[in-house]
Amino acid sequence: MAGSATATAGMMPAAPAHADERMDPKKLIAFFAMVVGMFMSILDIQIVSASLAEIQAGLSAGSDEIGWVQTSYLIAEVIMIPLSGTLARIISTRYLFAISAAGFTMASALAATATNIDQMIVYRVIQGFIGGGMIPSVFAAAFTIFPPSKRSIVSPIIGLIATLAPTIGPTVGGYLSHAFSWHWLFLVNIIPGIIVTIVTWNFIDFDKPELSLFKKFDWWGLFSMGVFLGGLEYVLEEGNSNDWFNDSYITIAAVASGAAAIVFFYRAFTVDFPVVDLKAFANRNFSFGSVFSFVMGIGLYGLTYIYPVYLGRIRGYDSLMIGETMFVSGLAMFFTAPIAGRLSTKMDLRLMMVIGFVSFAAGTFIMMHLTADWDFYELFIPQILRGFGLMMCMVPINNIALGTMPPSRIRGASGLFNLTRNLGGAVGLAVINTVLTNRQDVHYERLRENMDWGNPAAIDQMNNMAANFNTYGMDGASVAIKQMVGLATKQAIILSFSDVFLILTALFLAMILGVAMIKKPAPQGGGGGGGH
Repeated sequence: MAGSATATAGMMPAAPAHADERMDPKKLIAFFAMVVGMFMSILDIQIVSASLAEIQAGLSAGSDEIGWVQTSYLIAEVIMIPLSGTLARIISTRYLFAISAAGFTMASALAATATNIDQMIVYRVIQGFIGGGMIPSVFAAAFTIFPPSKRSIVSPIIGLIATLAPTIGPTVGGYLSHAFSWHWLFLVNIIPGIIVTIVTWNFIDFDKPELSLFKKFDWWGLFSMGVFLGGLEYVLEEGNSNDWFNDSYITIAAVASGAAAIVFFYRAFTVDFPVVDLKAFANRNFSFGSVFSFVMGIGLYGLTYIYPVYLGRIRGYDSLMIGETMFVSGLAMFFTAPIAGRLSTKMDLRLMMVIGFVSFAAGTFIMMHLTADWDFYELFIPQILRGFGLMMCMVPINNIALGTMPPSRIRGASGLFNLTRNLGGAVGLAVINTVLTNRQDVHYERLRENMDWGNPAAIDQMNNMAANFNTYGMDGASVAIKQMVGLATKQAIILSFSDVFLILTALFLAMILGVAMIKKPAPQGGGGGGGH
């Protein structure tokens, strides 16, 4: 009945609908403050990625320790994101968001004062856990406080922030650490954080606390979820660098995560008030939307990782040059956002997703032909296709997944939806790193087989190089052999990049088949968002 009632409402005369759907200025101010908070939280996932070397030097940390500056944040955040829906019900969106913004700001200030790696890891855990509460709240607010006819405005905004923040993170981080120091990676959050805290405390009034639910809070469910998601994130983040299950810590984390997952899912379906409401997955469009969000996480975080690796290892770019090259994708997203919002009111959302997936796949297909000489201009078109494709997918995915959820489920569903994107990123990075490592070894062996004394081309190349080095008074033969090994290694790395882009191309083309499996969403310009 709800779906038909909504459809009928969408066919009512325009004047009364617009009279009822006027956007409250107070809600608008609160929403945009929440968007800024979400931007800071998501930005901090990637802002340190381009500046880990500077942080390592500043804290005198070991090469095996510095990765925890990022891993600790991700583990803490991935636990908080699904929990935020339950906390919002208990203490209200106002208290959750204002406390999250204030805590994130204080943790950022503490991270800037860290003098050793242990302090930094503790502060990053606090920052990630508390900041994670801001992300789902924005998605939930967008689909509860605004009428469906306004989603063409608010949905592109949250889609843009969710994709733009991690994309420009390395750019912002590289600039701040070059122009000032690594401390500013965290200090930059303080003034916006204070403003967001004050504005959200005074302007959010979307819901009321249900403190009575605290008596029924599932502490065992929270503990098992923390071990399950935290262990899973650790395995995915550290697995490749620690040789997966040959490392005892990875094995322990995997076993603990698996055991905790059993407890978590059992309690999620048996207790009266579970820590995460998994019943949202009974909604077919939400389930498929979450799958698409998972894949978008692979594409979003995977390419945000692999482009800098190529530019740093093959082209020799520093963090600032990498950021300037990567900024093309950010600009493409920024200019595509209003187009995607407008199209979402006029076009079948499934067609929009197909266009987005094709665009993304086209960009990765071009990158399959990567060489060691590719520079800013060769990467220009693939990055535009990537940015355009991300926005053309994210807007309809958000609307399809959350636009048909009833208000009572939207907060919990928003946490699950955002969790799928982060887990997609974690799984994607683990797979990409594993493929890069394994395929590099395979390609190197194949190249080495052809670089023997029976290959005239290889012999001529080495003799020419040896003769050149001999003119400088060097041992030409030994130096030439080292140079040939270096060339083979570099080419093997490039070929492994091509393999990754091939996998991503196939994945995004496969998603087009998934689009055909979802129900046709209601048009966003009318009242179609409330049906379920």
